[in-house]
Amino acid sequence: MILAKKVRLYPTKEQEQKLWQCVGTARFIYNYTLAKQEENYRNGGKFIGNGIIRKELTQLKKSELIWLNEVSNNVTKQAVKDACNAYKNFFKGLGNKPKFKSKKKSKPSFYNDTSKLKVKEKKVLIEKVGWIKTNEQIPTEV
Repeated sequence: MILAKKVRLYPTKEQEQKLWQCVGTARFIYNYTLAKQEENYRNGGKFIGNGIIRKELTQLKKSELIWLNEVSNNVTKQAVKDACNAYKNFFKGLGNKPKFKSKKKSKPSFYNDTSKLKVKEKKVLIEKVGWIKTNEQIPTEV
């Protein structure tokens, strides 16, 4: 059983820029969600569910944060979920207080929905980035 497989990607310059944009968006949304939760907690409010924050972000996408439309919505959705889970785990005593992500110290990563992932011979389709060449064929059987 294969749980994970690392595959080298060979993106073009434009695709590389889009990938970095996805990484930056995930970091921004994670930090935005943590800031919202901490501000709400300081003001004596209860935990804000990730659905409420995602609805708020959808409204912000239409006005202030238009650049969020350039990346997949799964990137923002998962970043909100991750931040909310980290905050919940902190209050349950299962983890340390979540820290804000920085450009220098954080691992550059983002979520890509595997159900929307399409694979061809030595190519993979990442949503809103395009077909990216890989160094080997990605296994599709589970």
